[in-house]
Order: sequence, then structure tokens, then C-alpha cells
Amino acid sequence: QVQLVESGGGSVQAGGSLRLSCAASGSSYSSYCLGWFRQAPGKEREDVAIIYTGRGYTYYPADYADSVRGRFTVSEDNAKNTVYLQMNSLKPEDTAMYYCAAALGVGARSCRRGDAGVADFGYWGQGTQVTVSS
Repeated sequence: QVQLVESGGGSVQAGGSLRLSCAASGSSYSSYCLGWFRQAPGKEREDVAIIYTGRGYTYYPADYADSVRGRFTVSEDNAKNTVYLQMNSLKPEDTAMYYCAAALGVGARSCRRGDAGVADFGYWGQGTQVTVSS
């Protein structure tokens, strides 16, 4: 098991930045697949960035790579058991609830290739709201 707590959301104007944090606790796994997802009102939950913790492998889903490339970066601080999502040059279309989630049963190879589906992520945080105004 793992408990995840997100923080760092808020309201910013377009062009601004936010850094989301996902603090993990309670896991006996030293490394696992962790994803950042977002869900806007009336839309399905979408994966934004994936990281295999402890190894630094990252993956940005192709569907969103163009929209977030150069703007969103996922990283980790192993000493703090925390994964971050740095979001720069925010746009109104980035407005959504952002969640982090863990897929404990997904290996490093599958994780870094983006093979993990939403259903593979069994542990979710409560989410943090990001609102970007124009």
C-alpha cells in the first residue's frame, strides 16, 4: 500500500507557474510507477506525466506531449519521498483537478514506456485544484 497527498495547487494567471507536490508514505516499495493525472470538468481523467520513482525514468504521454512539452516537468526527491510536477507557462486549458497515483504492480520497463493504463493505478491522492485564468 501507499498513501499519497498532493499539494501546491492554486489559482494563477496565464503564463504563471505552479509546482505540485505528491508526498508518499506507507509503502514498502523502494521504487514504483507514479503518475500525474488531471481531470477537467466534464472530461475524462488524463495522464500528464509518469515517473518510475527511485530511478528517475520519466514518460510524457504522447497525447499531451506537444501540449505540455517544455512546460511540465516531473521530478522527485527521494529523501523526501516526494514527486513534483513543475508547471510553467500555464494556460487556461490546464485548468483541472490534478491527482497523483501509484501503480505498484507495474515494472520499470512498462512504466517508462507508458504502458500503464489508468486502471493500473490503484492508489490515488485526493487531488489538488489548478485554475488558470486568462
